[in-house]
Amino acid sequence: MEFDSDAAARAFYSAYALRLGFGIRVARSRRERRKGVEVLVMKRFVCLKEGHHKKKDVESSGDKKKRKRLSIRDGCPAMMEVVWKKLEKWVVTKLVLEHNHAIVSPDKVREVQLRRLCGKEHADQLQEVRRNVFGDTGACDLFTYFMRKQSEHYGFSYNTQVDSKNCLRSAVWVDARSKMAYKYFGDAVYFDTTYSKNENMLPFAAFTGVNHHGDSVVFGCALVLDKSESAYSWIFDTWLTAMGKRLPYSFTTDEGKTMTEAVAKVFPQCFHRLCRWRVLSRCKKKLSDVYMRFPELHVELKRCVNECDTMPAFDMFWGSILDRYGLRENTWLGSLFEARHRWVPAYLTSSFFAELSLTHRPETVSRFYRNNFTSRGSLLSLITRFDQHVDNLYMNEAHKGLASFPPEQLLKTNSVLEKQAETIYTRAAFEMFQTELIESLHHYSVKVQDGPYEAKYCVERHSDPPTRHTVVYNIAEKKAWCDCCRFAFSAILCRHVLGVFILADVDMIPEACITKRWTKKAKTGPGFVRRSLEDGNHRANSVTSRFNDLVRDAMKIAEQGTVSAGSFKVAKEVLQKAFREIEKLTNAGPKQVGNR
Repeated sequence: MEFDSDAAARAFYSAYALRLGFGIRVARSRRERRKGVEVLVMKRFVCLKEGHHKKKDVESSGDKKKRKRLSIRDGCPAMMEVVWKKLEKWVVTKLVLEHNHAIVSPDKVREVQLRRLCGKEHADQLQEVRRNVFGDTGACDLFTYFMRKQSEHYGFSYNTQVDSKNCLRSAVWVDARSKMAYKYFGDAVYFDTTYSKNENMLPFAAFTGVNHHGDSVVFGCALVLDKSESAYSWIFDTWLTAMGKRLPYSFTTDEGKTMTEAVAKVFPQCFHRLCRWRVLSRCKKKLSDVYMRFPELHVELKRCVNECDTMPAFDMFWGSILDRYGLRENTWLGSLFEARHRWVPAYLTSSFFAELSLTHRPETVSRFYRNNFTSRGSLLSLITRFDQHVDNLYMNEAHKGLASFPPEQLLKTNSVLEKQAETIYTRAAFEMFQTELIESLHHYSVKVQDGPYEAKYCVERHSDPPTRHTVVYNIAEKKAWCDCCRFAFSAILCRHVLGVFILADVDMIPEACITKRWTKKAKTGPGFVRRSLEDGNHRANSVTSRFNDLVRDAMKIAEQGTVSAGSFKVAKEVLQKAFREIEKLTNAGPKQVGNR
């Protein structure tokens, strides 16, 4: 037999053992260097009674007696060995079916396996992961990095989780810039676990989001050695605590039962979405044989997912693909369709995801991995390079904030709406608005219902396939709602609403239709508003509150002050002047300073 991975081989042998009535464990594994990379090439799965217990010669100390432990090992020869061969397949090379003992009932085996999985086997798996990540030195380098960052960078914080033997299970770390970025752009969060695509990648994950320029921003990092529900729950809760318990509107992750359970536990009020880019990427592996016969299938699936703006349109397009390629019986595609309400944009119109475009994905940790880690490197090297990557992200954001373009280079129409949008939005958000505005000129809007307070419009486009949407416009409040729900998804007005605005002679974007997080002034004021889990527990005028407020302002100055030598000089002068003024007040005594 052949398997796609060692995990698949273990799952098969475990199921076989359960049916017959015996437990299994990993007895041996071997690694080799291939093309300069150390990879796992062999695993041997054996019966729990394989081998013999080795007696240790222990000298008795005083009158203290050693308790004798019974061993279940009885030299059972039953085993299955798999070896990684060419074409990336794991092949069964050795197999012994006979046991030298009576086999118990499957129910008893299930009990034993579950108990061992929660105990020794799980601990052994975790220890193997630690060895792969840290080598023989343990986590010393990681803790040295944490302590150095904490001493050199104000606002840097970290936390670790250990097991019963005081060995590392998980780690989370966040710096001051991440906390500041989350304040303004933490409305939509993506837990990026790109490492899980390749077993040779280190288990390094990142909490990311999207800033007002449509680029990735990092909210924190995590080391995921343990993939249990309790470990994920600890990671999420620790990170959320570092962010002041302020919940995002949406939380996007990869697939996984334990991760899904952890999200439901820690983020019960957030919309949990599966990353559709990871789903589509996994299709290439799951449907590799079909893709070889029909290369155009992947493009059609992407079009179906990203371009269908209503649920009926998606269902119809999806069904036509299954019929055209004879995939009605494909279980993988069937499971994706059953879970479509968790990853298909047409079904995700009730929450905000900070996506300016459905067809363009902001570069996340995946691009960083591809550029820096084609093979396994040390964890400290990875983290150091990632820190440099994050520095570049912030520098790029600062440069974009200072960049300016003459309006005549950007405007494509004579619309007052477009001119207003150019002055309000960042360039990335404006270009998205501009695309929707130009598309609105190709739609036909007809008023189908009139009233003193609101009117209903039918917006159509004669295309293939034809599209039709309903827009409700509140005349008094100058608010509009479209059944495509794109505004709720991205916070940029859709082409259908803009078409109605043009027909209704609305020449200025209503204030209610402008979302601050996409504007040039996104990083001013209090940031996005979402109820904290601990709102009301802190006094607004406390010393801690004033301290944190000043730190946030200082961070803004630091961000802009590092862009150029000139801005650095101005920032230093302003801070030094402020410090001198504060010293004067402090030296003048409490009457001048005022009540604390």
